[in-house]
Amino acid sequence: MMFDWLKPEAPLPISAVERGLVHSPPDPNKTEMREIEKAFARLFASHDGQKVLAHLQVTTFQRALGPGSSDEHLRYLEGQRAMVATILRLIDRGRKPA
Repeated sequence: MMFDWLKPEAPLPISAVERGLVHSPPDPNKTEMREIEKAFARLFASHDGQKVLAHLQVTTFQRALGPGSSDEHLRYLEGQRAMVATILRLIDRGRKPA
């Protein structure tokens, strides 16, 4: 046919995901996730944990970048904020009774 030259002769290589070269964290079941939440709650319940958590909040949520900040800096800060928000969410869930 007219477009036969467009068809690949050999199969295309598989992606890194299909070869298993990209890390994919295991999906913890509910019991494991509950234990992780409790561990976060215990970890940040101590005096030192409270100090660390307060520091994380100040350095992420109470920080503003100027109008000349690059897109990369803004994305980086938002990533930090998302991680601290995840920690706060896990602590909150760990404090609630099952």
